[in-house]
Parts: sequence; structure tokens; C-alpha cells
Amino acid sequence: MAELTPLGIAVLALLEERSMHAYEMYQILMKRRNDRLVKVRPGSLYHTVERLAGQELVEATGIDRDGNRPERTTYAITAEGQAALVRRVREGIEAPVYEYPLFPVVLSEVHTLEPDDALRRLRLRLDNVDLQLEELDEAIAEVRARGVPEPFWLAADYNRVQLASQRDWLKTVIDRIESKDLPWLHRSKK
Repeated sequence: MAELTPLGIAVLALLEERSMHAYEMYQILMKRRNDRLVKVRPGSLYHTVERLAGQELVEATGIDRDGNRPERTTYAITAEGQAALVRRVREGIEAPVYEYPLFPVVLSEVHTLEPDDALRRLRLRLDNVDLQLEELDEAIAEVRARGVPEPFWLAADYNRVQLASQRDWLKTVIDRIESKDLPWLHRSKK
């Protein structure tokens, strides 16, 4: 059996809550801002549900139609799906996996930019990180106010800590470049 993708984990977790159709899954993932945790696109979501059904991790439980809208198949998680979800969550927590994010790659080549250009772009990233932190703080305050138990939003807290760390690191690097404490070795092409 293929390893569950992040979107597959999200689908199975939703179906742990209750049976639903793929479009409803999409709406819930977007409402909960899970698109910050996993890449969510309607097409990839439908494909994931079909793949999970083919692996017998979910099963169709009915088809309904609302007015003139297309028919929608409702899915439920199977016992095999529940076991696969638990197994994947356990594995994902126990064993760190390097995911090859873009930011460290471009940081390793930031020296190719003129110092002023690098500073401008690092400041733009810092502004974006600050904005993401504000949005995340608002989302955390909202779930707290609604009384959502903390285990359901641990990922938000984790992401907040990572963003805050990135913000602090960016501020330090910007300050070091500005103060010349971090020598810039860019070679301009003549």
C-alpha cells in the first residue's frame, strides 16, 4: 500500500469526524485554514479520495443531489482507513523527514544578489512572516474563544513557533548585513 500523502491524511481525518462528500471536505479544509498545512486543490482532493477508495481506505456510502447541482458521492472511512491513518500519524511523529523546502535552497544562494537587493527581499519576507503571524494569532484566538480543544489545533501552535523563530532569525540577519557584521561576498559581473 502506498504511503499516505499529507492530503490523504487530511481526508481520512475529516472522515473520522463524519461521512461527507469531497466538496464538503474541501470547504471544511479551507474554512479551517488547513491549506496552510497541506496543499489543497479541488482536483487533487477528488483524486486523493478516489485513490483512497481504490485502496479501500474509504468507501462510498451514498449519492445525493441538491437541486440542480451535480450528484455528490458521500464517503466514510473504513476500518483499514482508520488503521492506516493511525499508523501514518505515528510514523510522522516519530521519524523526522526532510521535506526539501525552497527557502533554505535560495538562502544558500542569496550571495548571488547585491547586498541592497538581498536586504530588500529579506525585509519583504520579514513583512510577509509578520503578516502570517498576525493571521495565525487571530486564528488561534478564534479557536480558543470557541472552546476548540487544544489537541485539534496543535499544528497552528507549532507553525506559530516556527514562524516566530523565522521572524527572529530574519531580523538578526538583516541587522547583521546592515551593520556589516555579516560580510557580503557578492561579486558583481563586469
